[in-house]
Amino acid sequence: MTCDESKFENTYSQASCNGEVEFESMASTIPGEEETPLVAVDARNSNSNSHSWDIHILSLAFLLVFLAFGAAQNLQSTLNTEADLGTTSLGILYLSFTFFSFFASLVVRLLGSKNALLIGTTGYVIYVAANLKPNWYTLVPASVYLGFCASIIWVGEGTYLTSAARSHATDNNLHEGAVIGDFNGEFWAVYALHQFIGNLITFALLSDDRQAGITKGTTLLFVVFLFIMTFGAILMVFLRKRSVNGKGEQELADAGACASLKTLSKSLASALSDIKMLLAIPLIAYSGLQQAFVWAEFTKYVVTPAIGISGVGSSMAAYGAFDGICSLLAGRLTSGLTSITTIVCVGVFAQAVVLILLLLNFSISSGFLGTLYILFLAGLLGIGDGVLMTQLNALIGILFKHDTEGAFAQLKIWQCATIAIVFFFAPLISFKSMLVIMLAFLCFSVCIFLWLALKVGKTPSSSSSQRL
Repeated sequence: MTCDESKFENTYSQASCNGEVEFESMASTIPGEEETPLVAVDARNSNSNSHSWDIHILSLAFLLVFLAFGAAQNLQSTLNTEADLGTTSLGILYLSFTFFSFFASLVVRLLGSKNALLIGTTGYVIYVAANLKPNWYTLVPASVYLGFCASIIWVGEGTYLTSAARSHATDNNLHEGAVIGDFNGEFWAVYALHQFIGNLITFALLSDDRQAGITKGTTLLFVVFLFIMTFGAILMVFLRKRSVNGKGEQELADAGACASLKTLSKSLASALSDIKMLLAIPLIAYSGLQQAFVWAEFTKYVVTPAIGISGVGSSMAAYGAFDGICSLLAGRLTSGLTSITTIVCVGVFAQAVVLILLLLNFSISSGFLGTLYILFLAGLLGIGDGVLMTQLNALIGILFKHDTEGAFAQLKIWQCATIAIVFFFAPLISFKSMLVIMLAFLCFSVCIFLWLALKVGKTPSSSSSQRL
């Protein structure tokens, strides 16, 4: 046997160059060779599974935190009506959210995505607790702080999920775009259930006393919500830490405040100078507009007059159920820009149907059928929201690989800016005017998005981009 053969087999002891070798005990050598690959395979599988488990934990934690906040948010325009306290507090919340989103990517880089998620949950707990005694001195400060927490928790979520998806695809040699779609589909499907579960709890615990003109059970409702949110916050602790874009958080922290701010400004400027981001912004802005419409206008002017304040829970539960189902299906069908474009068109059509029906003032006044009609409209709105949230997050993850935090910060900036505008200016315009604005903006944003799809599809790297 030659020296090369002895090296290849790795079972021989050191030998002389004339080819003479000495065998070690085969009984001790062979088991050692069998054990090494087994340990490596187990470690790889364990690491691969951990990416999926992180998404399971992340999704469940967000569900528990947001089922309370989402239900509380839906009730603001109907419970806290004195001097428009509810809608004004939400306007302040999303204005704060918009402002802090400019710095959210820097904060997430310095804290790390996991720590950003943990800190972010505190704002939601404080806001729900403020609803136990709602007034200008509790809700407004809680709204400002929640704006900061929301900015970092959502940028942290987007970067954490995208990082986990890319790692999972790399470890398993899988199609990256499909994995990003799958992970976003799972997250947004579970997250969308917060509307279903949270509003079912609202429906079960709240009751209208029409003679006294009050709603009973609000204190019990918010206490239950605080307990559930606490458990969701605890789940965040079990997430693994992740380093985004290959940069360690300590390295960024050591760079200094001045250098960090320069990096932040370059990141934001780079995102805004990117034609892909500019073309995506209108649809991002519409996604925020339609959410604010559901939370404030739809519940106040469509649901409450038809089935009462307690009916807000059942209608928003239907909204959340269709939102979750559609998010899961849309995520499973996502593989690249072409599939994203097709799925977005389906969601846009569903929302356009609702806006047109409301503009035509079409309604069914009879009791049971009237309730079913409201649930039908809520379901269509849920389908549209599930599509937009899933596909926009997948689109950001696919198109902006080199500055994930900055891209997701832009996503939240434009979403929250439009949400804040709705909450501040909706009381100043009629419901029909809001519907006209939404339908016109929907048509405009879809046309720009289709332009984006055509532009990216025609680039020389389009084939690889769609397979990311």
